[in-house]
Amino acid sequence: MTAQTVQSRTAAPVQTAADRRTLRKVLWVPQILLAVFLLVASGLPKLVGQADAVESFELIGWGQWFRYVTGVVEVSGAIGLLIPRLAGLAATGLIGLMAGAVTTHLLVLDPAWALMPAAFAVVFAAIAWNRRYETRELLRSLKR
Repeated sequence: MTAQTVQSRTAAPVQTAADRRTLRKVLWVPQILLAVFLLVASGLPKLVGQADAVESFELIGWGQWFRYVTGVVEVSGAIGLLIPRLAGLAATGLIGLMAGAVTTHLLVLDPAWALMPAAFAVVFAAIAWNRRYETRELLRSLKR
């Protein structure tokens, strides 16, 4: 066996630009669906004071200001997911939001519902990973 053969068998596969583009196209479907969900079914109901949102945040015990903050973060994240340059950064922020949602469901609300934000966080992590180069460039441009 040659050294090159051994090296090619042990080296980690390198993700090419074409692979990233293919994955990006695949991720657009859940990205759009999650953005619509966050906007229509989650964020806006919190902002307009839908009864079940008000009740949930009463159970959490942090007051209704936290409902508004959560709604703004969800709506902002939804919009960010739809803007290619911001999608990675939005997905990264939404991972944190989902971690809080999982924790809240496990400790305060209904533990069975913790699976949904956990699954969302996995998708957001894939989006953030796929868009890491754009996010890095965006953050560099803000430093200038």
